[in-house]
Formats: sequence, C-alpha cells, structure tokens
Amino acid sequence: MVNMSEYPSLSIIIPVLNMGKTISDTLESLMHIDYPEEKYEVIVVDGNSKDDTRKIVKEYPVKLVDQEGTGLNAARNTGIKHSSGEILAYTDGDCVVPPNWAKRIVKNFTDPLIGFVGGTMEGYDKANILSNYMDESLFQSTPGFRIRIETNDLKLMQFPAGANMAFRRRALERVKFFDENITYGFDDLQPVEAMGFKGFRIVLDPEINILHKHRSTLKDLMKQHFNYGRGGSLLVIHKRASILASWYAAYLISTLAIISILSFLLYIGFKIDHPMPFNLASGILGLYWTFNAIYYLPVSLQTGKPWKILVYPALDILRGIAFTFGGFYQMIESLLLKVRH
Repeated sequence: MVNMSEYPSLSIIIPVLNMGKTISDTLESLMHIDYPEEKYEVIVVDGNSKDDTRKIVKEYPVKLVDQEGTGLNAARNTGIKHSSGEILAYTDGDCVVPPNWAKRIVKNFTDPLIGFVGGTMEGYDKANILSNYMDESLFQSTPGFRIRIETNDLKLMQFPAGANMAFRRRALERVKFFDENITYGFDDLQPVEAMGFKGFRIVLDPEINILHKHRSTLKDLMKQHFNYGRGGSLLVIHKRASILASWYAAYLISTLAIISILSFLLYIGFKIDHPMPFNLASGILGLYWTFNAIYYLPVSLQTGKPWKILVYPALDILRGIAFTFGGFYQMIESLLLKVRH
C-alpha cells in the first residue's frame, strides 16, 4: 500500500464532445474520490461541443481546455499538454467512478517498470436491454478479464477499457503519446501495446471498476461498432507491425470470406431455384447460432430471461456485420484517398 505522503501526482483527463446529459454525473463522482486534493487535478478537453457541456463543466473546480486537432487521440494528447501529473488517468464524460478509483489505480504503479494500468467497466443502466447485453455478450467490447493480470502484451478478449485507463507519464513519452492517425477504434490500445514492446509492464486489474453509459439504442450500437471497424483498418494501414493490426486483418479477411460465401450461396440458390444452396447457408448460420445459444444458456437461466438465448446471438451477428463493414469501408476510403494523391 502507498503511504499518504508518497502518493504520486495524478492528472485525470476527460475528453468530451456534446456530453451535456452525462458530464455532471462524471464530475460529481470525481469530486468525491478518496485522494489527497493537492495531489490530483481534473482536466476536461472539449472538442467544440454544441450543447451545454462547457457551461456545466465551468460549474466545477476543474481545468477546461479546447481540443487541438481532430479525433479522440488528439483530445487525449491535448490533455497531456495541459497536465502535470506523474500518472495520467483517463475516463469519459459518460462514466461514473467510485471513491476508491484513484487509489486503486496508483496502487498498481508502485513498480517503476509498470507503464500502464487498465480497469473494467459495466453499464449503469440495468433496465436497458442493450446495456445489459454489452456486459453479458460473448464478444464484449468492454474488458473481459476477471483476475489481475501483469504482462508485456495484450491478449485477445483481454483489452482494457479506454474509458478506464492510466499511464505513467514517462512511459507514454517513450512511445510518443497517442497516434492521432488512429481514430474511431483501437486508438487507445496502440500505445499500450507499444509500451510492452519497450519493456514496460501492463497491468489489467478488475478491481479498478467504473460505471459507463453503454449505447442504449440499436442504431447507436451499430454505429459504434461500424466505427470500431474503421479504427481497426486504420491500425492496419498505419501500424502494420502491430499484433493488434495482425489480429484485425485476420478477422477482417475471415469474416469477409464468410460473408462472401453466404452471399454466393444465396445468389446461386436464387439463380438455379434450388433449395440446396439455401440449406447450406442456413446450416452455417445455424451452427454459429447454436454455439452462441449454448454460451448464453447460463446467463439466461441466471437472470430468468430465456429470450436472451435467441436475441443475444442475433445482436452478436449484427455487431459483427457492422464491425466488418466498417473495416471494409475504411479500407476502400483510404485506398481511394491514396489513389487521388
């Protein structure tokens, strides 16, 4: 445990854009964290909000600065320029942190070789179906680790949450901060992976948990994962040596191949007016659906909601399609942009 006099200085950075409906809850929670007042600062980086975000932020004893550049990583880097802390902690303007959040973060930085600490998050709207789905999904976009992990690299399905992460300043300096070429998705993971390559340790601690306002409509959920896919393609384009880029490239190729096969079977079925291609396509989807239904059986029984066996696999498929098409769209857009120049 860190002694009170030895707590490191902490800068809490919050990128925001039109967060008027939620930023007050975020800042209220940060006003009540258990950490020496003289040891931490809160910096809100505004990306030119059009609602009342700025007005609300000004009601709190925090630093409000204008974002320089475009994209979330630009906002993160802007926050660093205006910060002074040894530890740089990030959360979002639609999150609520518990009082022990800051102490649990810095407790993990006692080893000077630890460059990054990431935590988990869960939805705070328990009455919303999609919010609960995001916490219970097989393909979680939120962290999937359940025990503390200390490592030098990131594992598939064990990614930290961008809304709940902290960096040692000198470690982030070593990897040249956040790459502003990476937007939409994977933007927060790239510097973490780079730190591992530089020899810094990465800590994933499930005890560092926050509440997050997950997407609550199907349209917003699909848009979010479409953009995640776009970010994956930008990672492949700009960071080809990255393990994350290799993983996403493999995912994109395999899923596009599956979609192409299914589309071809449907086309042939209509073309020859025969049920066999339709049966093959149905069989492929049926195997996937059956696997997912088995996975969701325990959570359906635990919550007393058997409809999750049918609904959750369908949502997984829709998210996967959005994720894939987002990546494909970004690849085409980047290729066309390159051709024009």
